[in-house]
Parts: sequence; C-alpha cells; structure tokens
Amino acid sequence: MKSVTLSLLLLLLSACIVAFGQSPTKHTINGQVKTAAGQPLEFVTMLLVQASDSTKLVKGAISDANGGYAFENVTPGQYRIGAQQVGFAKTYSKPFAVDATQPTVAGPALTLAEESKNLSEVKVVAKKPFIEQQVDRTVVNVENSIVSSGNTALEVLEKAPGVTIDRQNDQIQLKGKAGVIVMIDGKQTYLSVQEVSNLLKNTPSDNIEKIEIITNPGSKYDASGNSGIINIKMKRDKNFGTNGTAILGAGMGRFEKTNASINLNHRQGKMTSFGSVNARYGRSFQTNDISRVIPLQGQTSYFDQNSYRVNFSRNVNFRAGFDYNLTRKSTVGAVLTGFSNLWAQPNGINTSYISNANREVTLVPTTNIRSDNRWNNITGNVNYKYDFDGKGRELTADADYSRFNADNLNDMTTRFYNAAGAEVQGAQRFRNPMMAEINIWAAKADYVHPTKKGKIEAGVKSSLVSTDNDMRFFDIIDNREVVNVRQTNRFQYNENINAAYTNFATKLNKKTNLQAGLRMEHTHSEGKSVTLNQIVTRDYVNLFPTVHVSRQLDTNHVLNVSYSRRIDRPSYQDLNPFKFYLDKYTYQEGNPYLRPQLTHSVEMTHVYKSAFSTTLGYSRTNDVIFREVPGQNPADSTTFVMTQNMRLQQNVTLTLSFPIPVRKWWNMQNNITALYNNIDAEYRGANLNVKAFTYNLYSANNFTLGKGFSAELAGWFNSAGVYGIMKTQPMGAFSLGVQKRVLDGKGTLRVNVNDPFWINKFRGSAQYQDINLRVGSRWESRQVRATFTYRFGNQNVKAARQRQSATSAEQNRVQSNN
Repeated sequence: MKSVTLSLLLLLLSACIVAFGQSPTKHTINGQVKTAAGQPLEFVTMLLVQASDSTKLVKGAISDANGGYAFENVTPGQYRIGAQQVGFAKTYSKPFAVDATQPTVAGPALTLAEESKNLSEVKVVAKKPFIEQQVDRTVVNVENSIVSSGNTALEVLEKAPGVTIDRQNDQIQLKGKAGVIVMIDGKQTYLSVQEVSNLLKNTPSDNIEKIEIITNPGSKYDASGNSGIINIKMKRDKNFGTNGTAILGAGMGRFEKTNASINLNHRQGKMTSFGSVNARYGRSFQTNDISRVIPLQGQTSYFDQNSYRVNFSRNVNFRAGFDYNLTRKSTVGAVLTGFSNLWAQPNGINTSYISNANREVTLVPTTNIRSDNRWNNITGNVNYKYDFDGKGRELTADADYSRFNADNLNDMTTRFYNAAGAEVQGAQRFRNPMMAEINIWAAKADYVHPTKKGKIEAGVKSSLVSTDNDMRFFDIIDNREVVNVRQTNRFQYNENINAAYTNFATKLNKKTNLQAGLRMEHTHSEGKSVTLNQIVTRDYVNLFPTVHVSRQLDTNHVLNVSYSRRIDRPSYQDLNPFKFYLDKYTYQEGNPYLRPQLTHSVEMTHVYKSAFSTTLGYSRTNDVIFREVPGQNPADSTTFVMTQNMRLQQNVTLTLSFPIPVRKWWNMQNNITALYNNIDAEYRGANLNVKAFTYNLYSANNFTLGKGFSAELAGWFNSAGVYGIMKTQPMGAFSLGVQKRVLDGKGTLRVNVNDPFWINKFRGSAQYQDINLRVGSRWESRQVRATFTYRFGNQNVKAARQRQSATSAEQNRVQSNN
C-alpha cells in the first residue's frame, strides 16, 4: 500500500510540475455569448479548442453578467470556441486564427439555441469521469461507470472519495464525520442512518445517474446534516416523445442475486409524465466475531462470540409523477413514491464460548435467531411553480405526506452446553415483535428574485412528525407466551419544526461572487415512553448563517471559501429508551436524553483548469452524537451499545482531486483525503481525549478499447481510524469491469467483478476502563455481476422538473433496526 500511495503522490507532483511550468503568453481573446433572442447569457461554460480537433481543450472560461468571455495567455494558432449551458444546445464557432502580431483578438459572438441542432462539421467525443470535482461539490457519475453496473447504491457510495461505510454498524461517514443527510432527487429519504444504509443496499445502481456530495450546503437547504448532504439523482430523459429503459441483471457471490427495472418517460404537449419500477432479490451472508474480556470482583472471564447469518431480501420500489403546464408561466406537478422491503434471517447462529481466568471453557451458549423485517413506505408530493417573467423570478411551493410502517419480529432460542457439548440447562426462548408507524406532514414555499448582478431567495417551511413504536417482549415458557413487562415498551414521539430563510447572491466585481444566507429554525419535540410513564420535552430556536465567496483568480485558477453552521437532531429510534437484543448477552439501548449537535464548518477550495481541486476544511462540533458507543454490565456479562453525546469534536481535512490522461485511450482520476480528528469528551465519569490521523485514497482508470468495448479498473483504501472509543483497522478493495455496446448502441452489456480477492472486511477494537473488546466482520463483497440495459423509444425526451420536496429534512431520522 505504501508503494501505491507513493505512486499517487508522484503522479500528483508530476502533474503539478507540468501544469505550472508553462510560460504564459500575452494574447487575449474577447467575445460575447447570447440567446437566440439576443439576450446576454451569464455563467456559460466557454471552451477554447484546437481547430483541427475539438476534443483537445486549450483553455476554459465562464461568461460574465453581460455574456462576455475572455481567454488570456493564448499562444498563436488556429482555434474554435465552444459554448455550453444546461437547457441549450452546445455550439462551436468557425475556425479563426490568433496572430502573433495581435495582443487582443475579437472572438466570435456565439448564439445558444434552446432546441437541439446537428453539428455535422464538428464531432465532439466526451465522457464524464467517474469522480468529478466541481466548485461546490464532488460528483460521482454512476451512469457511465462499468464497475458500478449491477451493484447497489451503497456499494457505489463506498467508492466515493471521503465516504466511509461501516458495515458492522451500518454507519455512513463523510470525511470522518457522521450525520450525513441522504437525499434522492433533492428529497430526503426520511430514514435514520441504519435504515438509509439498508435502503441503499436495495437500490440498484443502474437506475442512478449521479451522486452529489455537498459538504457545505447553503441556507436554502435544511440545517440538518453535520457532515453535509449526499444527493442521489435518478436517471431521467429529455425532450419530446416516449422512451424507456429496461434493465436485467444477475450476480453470484456465495449466493445468488437478481435485479430488474423499467423506466418510462413521456412528453406531449403540456404534459410530462414519468414512472419507474425497480425490483431486487437476493441472498447474502455476514459473519461477526466478538472477543470480550470482562472483569468482575477480582475475577476475569472471557467471551468469544461467533455468528453466521444468511440474509434474504426482496425489495420493490416505485416512482411515478407528472408535470402539467397550466399556462405559459405556471406549472403544477405531483410525485408518488414508495417501497416495500422484506429483509429476513431464517436461521442465524450465534455461538459464545465463555472461559474462566485460566481460559478454560465453562459454558457454550448457542442462540438460533430468526428475524423477519418488513418496511413499507408511501410518499405523495404536490408542487406548483410560477415563472413571473422568464428571467428567473419564480415562486415554487410543495406539500408532502409520507407514511412508514414497520412490522418486525425477532425469535431467539438459546441453549447452554458445557465444553464437552452436553446440554447443561433448559433452553431459553423469547419472541420480540416490534411495530412502528411514522407519519410526516410538511409544506414549504420558495421565492427567487433576480437582481442586476445576482439574486435574492427567501422561503418558509413547516414540518410535523408523529411516531409510534410498540415493542413487545414475550418469554416462551411451556410453549406459552408470557409478557416480559421489564422489556416491553411503547414509545411515542412528536416533533414540529418551523423554518424561514433568506439568501443573497451577487457579483461583487468581474471576478468575485458572493453568496450569504441566514436560516432560522424553531424546534418543539416531545418523547413519551408510555410504559415507563416518562416524558422528555425540548423547545429551542437556532440561527444558521452561511457564506460562500468565489474568486476567479485568472483563466485557470478559481478560489472558493465557505462557512456554515449546521445542526443534527437524534433519529427517532435513538430516542426510544428500550433495548434491542442481538442475543442474550448483546443488545442496543436507546437514549431519550440525547441533545442535538451543532457544527461550525469552514472550507477553502482551489480549482485549477476545472480539473485539479484542493480543499482544506475545518469543523467544530459541540455535543457530538456518537452512535454505537460500547458499554458493558459485568454483573450479568452483557455488552451493549448506546448513542451518546460527546463534548466536542474537531476535524481538519485536506482533499486532493486530480485527473491524469495517461494515454489517449487511458484516463485516470485520483482522489486523496487526509483527516485529523480530535475528540474531547467525558465518558463514564472520566475525560476522554482521542486524536487520530486518517486518510482515504481512490483511483479510477477508464480504458477505451475500440469496436464498442471499454473497460474500467477502480480501487479504494481507507486507513486505520478512530470512532469514539473504537479503533478501526484499514479497509479497501478494487473492482474491474468490461462493457460492450450492442444493437446499434441501444443495448449495453456489462460484466464486472467486485473485490475479487475478498480483502474488504471490518476490524475494530476498544479498550477503555473495564471495556476490552475486539470486533471483526465480513460480508459478501466478492461478487460477479452481468447486466444488460436496453434503451427504446426517443432517447431525447425532456425530463420533468427535478423537485426538492417539502419533506427534505425528516426522512433521515426514521429507523427500522433491520
């Protein structure tokens, strides 16, 4: 691994030497870009390319508020100028010359048309890299990735720079911090961290266009999300007519997997409609090994636990909606989404070997676990948009309702054996049905008002959440169910959040842009344990400022600086004070006294030639929420995990993103993220201070092989790290795939192999006071998959509007404990 790291750093150094070692010239090209109606166009991406080969980019630029563009330090030669912007056809000028005797050249005036046009004189071949670093976000372009085909969204996210997936505890971290908000098409998923992880496990990557990672969102976004936002954008098509995509896939690891989906889009007249259905079936396995040392009254006992679980899943999700143009200025739309997920564990086995101080086995409890978890959702959204003048002044409104239902059952039977294998006492069995219902209502309105140099945004939002969790616990005695009143519990939670924001963006001068915003949120919540007759009420108001400054230093260099304050509220299930048992000796316990965590975050990003990106960030989080914090009760030899607040966490991150065009047919994209983490806390009556340096590496290689063939090789590595009191060992894997276009380009066949040497695994340890444990976990990361995609109909059907619905901050906090 050291050689890989050294190679990446040498490649980065070489690229920087080449980039900065060129001598500038003194020729400048000035021009303007406008619409077909003669209006100047701002923020158009301008491309200066070789006249003989328009795929060879010389320089890039962005048009200003008057549609003007400028290319500086251009050497004499023959060139074309291209212009592109979302919603307009990409346009190229005729060839022109830059003469050595002219310090300033009048560039051609370009006109962008809204409708598509065929440019027979220019052939441009381009493919987005798998990892794309933009000014304010990192984009994972899933759609064109070969090694992502047939995988799940979680497996793709695992390859993203700065993202860490803890499969042992179903945690998603971004740049070493938890509290990630996951959205789908700008709408939050309404799920807790664990359930988001489970949802992404069952979302096919073939239906994903791209994943956006936004570490410092603006005031328009909800203030939740300590480490930022991950927005998963599903595939949608463009223009008029009808089209669709059908996908069939199959895979094999230790067990079989299949997936299928169909997406349809139709646009005619004033109506745009769309719909999709995705289904996934499969079996997989997971192993867990836990070793614990438990001191009690001067004696020491040892617990060595081994579990093997075969999981069965069947998941169906759907999405349907429409946009209808009431008038030229107003549009109304509706979206209906939902899923039905089944996750079952027909026969899990957990064996514990309990030894005395001499490491002599004294007892072998063996637990057979049967789990059946059903999780259903239906979400409806109605939305309205009014465009006042066609110049960006608009009003949008959304109203949402979302309902979740969970019906879960755990059935555990524990038998006790001695070291010789003889049963020494009667079996213990219990059943644990858990039912949950969550209802979420929300509404929001946003107004955008353009100014001469920018725009003003303002909006309001209100959400109301009601949850009801009913956990029942039965001991099975003589084949009869006897209620265990100590473990049975019913928990209800109600929450109302009202918010208002304003955001102002302006161009300070020709090269500097400013965006500043302020969001206010009032939260009132009440958590009630019906069984314990315990109520916890919270009522608080917070202000969340954001500032973004962007400076175009010259044609090649852009500098961005941003600041934000954000909040993370506990998930609904984390507040539930009852216990979830893995077996007789291991459980998870809720904490009704959790406080929200507040984060200050600052980032500075330098972008060179829209390709080389360097980001330095700092964040400070008070009352940081740590999930899966371990503890133990020596009296009954049990170990548990509980979500708790820690006093303070500080992070310093450095992220490098850089492409390397190795050959004309071979492109490489590399990302390096380094993180310094400092945790200052009081835990179990003592001060806890943890300092750790970690890093993440990602490299993707794309190969164009000819005759319709292409290939991809990608790998990632996470160094050892620290999460609370848990130290984690390094993790990593690589994948490779081959793709062939068939049926005149309408079909694509992809074959890929993930983690062929089965090196991806989780290992961790914790030593603190009387806690001394080691954890190991493995899962079915080694898989071979084949996927066939067929596109039919008019592939230029224009998409319906992408909506960020009113319920864009609540879904991440639902939990089903699968």
